[in-house]
Amino acid sequence: MKVNIDDIGGEVVKDNDTYLLKDNKTLNNLVLSSTRMKPNQSTRGHSHVGQEEVYMFINGHGTMELDDKTLTVNPGDCILIEDGVFHRVHSQSQELYFVCVFDGRRNH
Repeated sequence: MKVNIDDIGGEVVKDNDTYLLKDNKTLNNLVLSSTRMKPNQSTRGHSHVGQEEVYMFINGHGTMELDDKTLTVNPGDCILIEDGVFHRVHSQSQELYFVCVFDGRRNH
């Protein structure tokens, strides 16, 4: 199956003052999720014991916390999140759009 990175399809999971979050649950074991984060916002941050994730940054600029490290993220960056690592994303002065892949057997 082919999807467009700018609109991965799926269902809207959250639409609030912080971001628009969509999950494409077409696959049996993985979820493809997209986030359109509004300017100067942050995710709540979380970790998943026994789970890994991959974040791919498509548009905009921001930072990402990984435990005690803060990384600058730009279009084209791909962040590999290891098992149990706390992660949180912060947008800058424009929309930040990113896509992530995670194990569909857990609640995100």
